[in-house]
Amino acid sequence: MTLTRTATEARLPVLEVFGPTIQGEGMMIGQKTMFVRTAGCDYRCAWCDSKFTWDGSERHLVRHLTPAEVLAEVCALGQDRFQHVTVSGGNPALIGEPMAEFIRLCHERELRVGLETQGSRWQDWFTEIDDLSISPKGPSSGMETDWDVLDDLVARLTSHGVHFSLKVVVFNAADLAFARAVFARYPHAEKYLQPGNEDVAAAGDISRRLLDKLAWLFEQVIADKAFNDVRVLPQLHALVWGNKRRK
Repeated sequence: MTLTRTATEARLPVLEVFGPTIQGEGMMIGQKTMFVRTAGCDYRCAWCDSKFTWDGSERHLVRHLTPAEVLAEVCALGQDRFQHVTVSGGNPALIGEPMAEFIRLCHERELRVGLETQGSRWQDWFTEIDDLSISPKGPSSGMETDWDVLDDLVARLTSHGVHFSLKVVVFNAADLAFARAVFARYPHAEKYLQPGNEDVAAAGDISRRLLDKLAWLFEQVIADKAFNDVRVLPQLHALVWGNKRRK
């Protein structure tokens, strides 16, 4: 059945719900959480590890669910083994009122909510997020940051006292220079650097390659006073599970 605009406008485009699992990166690293992954993105990053959310390859798997239906599925799957929900994408910031309602319903159940976005669009419901990870994309992504939008977003989050952070994924020296500029622009934000995974299709154990990249990033950060208050983290889930998609 093809859902009409009227039928879907109060729903979330859900690609997958999975967990409990362990959050592998950024400010929520190590957090036991359920994941809700939404479809659709306004970026087309060259190295995206979730291209299936926007390239049409899994369009047939997208379900348009009400916020209550999404939460019911999260709770049925997670049962009593979680108290945190992570919303990821794609870019979940493309979703309006249905996401606000989902967050409200999670809070009614005393569930904390984390969300990951690149900072390309403001939503009023950002002020209700417990852990908001903003990840501007460096030159290696092929995308360009709208600094006016990001300036406004960071200013609003700061004025509302939202717990948020800035995370930049680094593949090369150009990305490192981009991260330096981002962190200098917003000096009071929590700051994270993460080495990029250059082959998201590789099978098996990729930990050695990722650790070598992490060691390189360590050395760059240690040598640069611009990164004195930055935390450098791995993609923890990729170290443990490789590129295997979690379910």
